[in-house]
Amino acid sequence: MNFEPYRLTALTEQPPGLRRAIHGYSTAGTWGRLARRVLEVGLEVGRSLPRDAWRRLNPGLPPLLRLEPGEDARPGARSVALYVHYAASGRISGMVLRQVAALAAEGFAVVFITMAAAMPEEDWQAMRAHAALLAQRRNFGLDFGAWRDLAPETARRWPEAAELMLANDSVLGPIRPMGPVIAALRGGGDGLFGMTESIQGGPHLQSYLLLARGAAAVGDVHRFLAAMRISHSKWLVVQRGELRFARWMRGRGHRVAALFGYGRLAGAVLADPAERALLAASHPLLRGLEAMAPEARAALLAEQPLNPTHHLWAALVRRLGFPFLKTELVRRNPGRLPGVEDWPALVPAEAPCPPAVIRDHLRGLVS
Repeated sequence: MNFEPYRLTALTEQPPGLRRAIHGYSTAGTWGRLARRVLEVGLEVGRSLPRDAWRRLNPGLPPLLRLEPGEDARPGARSVALYVHYAASGRISGMVLRQVAALAAEGFAVVFITMAAAMPEEDWQAMRAHAALLAQRRNFGLDFGAWRDLAPETARRWPEAAELMLANDSVLGPIRPMGPVIAALRGGGDGLFGMTESIQGGPHLQSYLLLARGAAAVGDVHRFLAAMRISHSKWLVVQRGELRFARWMRGRGHRVAALFGYGRLAGAVLADPAERALLAASHPLLRGLEAMAPEARAALLAEQPLNPTHHLWAALVRRLGFPFLKTELVRRNPGRLPGVEDWPALVPAEAPCPPAVIRDHLRGLVS
C-alpha cells in the first residue's frame, strides 16, 4: 500500500469561536442527536462541579495506589514517555505490551500508568520487562490527570530529559512500524508535535500521542500539567486539556505541528474519487459533495470540520500511512460510519499488531 511521505505541518491559524458548537454538530450528524448531546454534556458537567468542589476541599486518599520500578530503568534517559492504560478487566493486552515495547525501542524510558482498579500480577510483571517505572492510579481526571500526577516523578528521576511523550492506549495498533513515525516527529526540532490535527473546537493536537522536544518545551509541558484543573467531567477535562494545550504552547512561543494535518488530510481525501464517495456517505452534510466544485468541497470541510480519526479514518490509513485505528471508532462507531467493520482489510499483513492481536485487545476491554 503506497502512501504519502510523513511530514509535519503547522496547526491551522484559526481561533476557536463557533468551532466548539460545530464540533458537536459535525460528530452528531443531526440536530436531534446534537440536542441530546448538549443535554448529556450539561447533565455531566452539572453533576461533576459539586464533586470537583468537594474534592478541592477534601482531597481524600492520594491518587497513587502503587509505584514500582521496571526492569528497563534507563538512568539518565533523555527521552521519557508517560503512557496511560485503562481496561475494565484490568488486563494488559499483548497489543499494549507491543505499544510500550515500540516506544522503548525508540529510546524512551516508559512510565506505564494504569487506572484499572485491579490487575493480575502476571500482567504487571510482564509490563515490568518493558517499562522504566510502573504506577497504578485511581481513575480520576482521564489521561491529563494521570500525566499531571506522574510528571513530577518523571522530572525527579530524569531531570535531563529533553523529550517528553504523552501517550495512551486509546488507539489500536501500531499497524505500521513506529520508527519512521517517531523519526518524523523528531525531525521537527524543538516544540510540541502530535499525530492528528483536529479543528473541531479550534485547531488542536489530538492527545493520544504527543511529543515535546527541547528543554523549554518539556519544561512548559510540566508547567501546563501542574496548573491544569482536573475534573470529574470528561467534557471539562477535554476543554481544559486537549483543546487548550496546543494553543497554550504556541502562545509560549513553541512550534506546534501535526504529522497528519487536517488540511493535508482533507486534500488527500478530496483528490481521490473513492475516498470522496466514502466520505459523502459518512455524514448528512456531505451527501452533495460530489456535485460541488473543488473549491466548495474544501470550504465545506473547513466550515464543518470532522474528526480525522473517525470520519476520515480510512483515508488516514490508505493515503497518509497513519499507523493506528481509533479504539472508539472500531468498538462503538458512534457516527455510524459506513465500512468501519472492514477495518482488518486496511491492516498490512506484516503489521506490528495484526488483526488477531487487535481483536484480542478489544475483547479484553469488556471481559
